[in-house]
Amino acid sequence: MNLIRRILKEQSSNFHLIIRLALYDVRSKYQMHYLGIVWQVLNPATQVLLYWLVFGLGIRGGEPVNGVPFFAWLIVGLIPWFFISPSILQGANSVYSRVSLVSKMKFPVSVLPTITIISNAFQFLIMLAVLGVIFVVYGINPGWNLLQLPYYLFATFTFLFAFTLLASTISAVIRDFQLVLQSVMRMMVYLLPILWDTSNLPHIFKTILELNPIYYLIEGFRYSFLGYGWFYEDWLYTLYFWGITGVFLLVGSVLHMKFKHKFIDYL
Repeated sequence: MNLIRRILKEQSSNFHLIIRLALYDVRSKYQMHYLGIVWQVLNPATQVLLYWLVFGLGIRGGEPVNGVPFFAWLIVGLIPWFFISPSILQGANSVYSRVSLVSKMKFPVSVLPTITIISNAFQFLIMLAVLGVIFVVYGINPGWNLLQLPYYLFATFTFLFAFTLLASTISAVIRDFQLVLQSVMRMMVYLLPILWDTSNLPHIFKTILELNPIYYLIEGFRYSFLGYGWFYEDWLYTLYFWGITGVFLLVGSVLHMKFKHKFIDYL
């Protein structure tokens, strides 16, 4: 637990630096493009359109999901995925790609995954605002369930930090891990309730898919925006999610503190 406290203290004491570097990350990514940060909306919008055409109109024939228009149902799952997926992939590679910079500056290596998560969070927040507009157009009212959105946002950020802390350490030491992770994340979009409804699956298959903690997060956003339920109703699954997240954080903290002074040797 002392290692976890040290890692968390490094995040809080360097919070302003994390925000500045995250903003710089966003600006530098689009500074050579005419449309600039507008691409933060255009990129996910084109992917949403493609998925809607293929899975919504093509495969489902425009049929709604549990009374919700497929496009609205789809975008609620895709928006958090567009935040989670790049945060995991870029966060896992953050130490390896920037450790030479850290060696020249005085700030802890553990903030590198956090910088990546925060830089991706700006696009995520913009897309959530766009989602609100879409729901107004469709006339969808989440009701009181929207009050649990802050909980799922907190759960998402906490999980991403815990996992990327672990993954960035492993990736810096074992480079094959990054390639394996990329392959897994490509498959994940089809193994999560993002593009298709899993409620009709046999119970055993659904239970297997639910072992993935990202499943909990995707469903959580649908609970919040579509009024499917409350996070505490399935308290056992909630405990499982936080247990897995805690294991990632603990193991990630131990490995990170063990190898942080040796990262340069692996470059």
